[in-house]
Parts: sequence; C-alpha cells; structure tokens
Amino acid sequence: MVFHMAKTTLNIPDPLFRELKRRAVSRGETMSNLVAEYIRCGLEQKAKGEKLPPLPTYDGGPFLVDISDRDALFEAFDEERYGARHEVRDKD
Repeated sequence: MVFHMAKTTLNIPDPLFRELKRRAVSRGETMSNLVAEYIRCGLEQKAKGEKLPPLPTYDGGPFLVDISDRDALFEAFDEERYGARHEVRDKD
C-alpha cells in the first residue's frame, strides 16, 4: 500500500503551538505525527456524531497590501527590508 502525504501551512495561535511542541517533545514524537493523531481523533469523534467544540476565530485586521498588485507587494517588501520607502532606479 502506498501512502501519499500532503504538505500544508497551518496558522496556529502561538500558545497552542507552544503546547503542541511541548507535548511532542515530552512524548518523543514529531509535531507532524502529534497533529495528525489529534486530527484523526477529531475526525473519528465527528464520524461518531460527537460534537466538537467550535474553533476560535480571529480578526486579522484590514489587509495591508493587495496581493494581486505586484508593485504594491514589492513596495511592501522593500519597506520591510529597508525600513522606509525605497526607490529602485532604472539602470540606463
């Protein structure tokens, strides 16, 4: 039997991340294995009809840059890198 693994990015609140990391270390497991175990348990509970507690929601605030605007993205990256607006001059 062949298993495929998908890689993904999860946004986990810092306190929860620290607790996951602490538990993984204390159990001698990787965080990936621990998270997979918890997800599997949650899915099994759901399949049995057990209600899971609602997930917390967070307000990330307004968007700081339009990610579909390439120039705005580069400008934001430059501001982060150089601390202020940075103009790139065209080479002649």
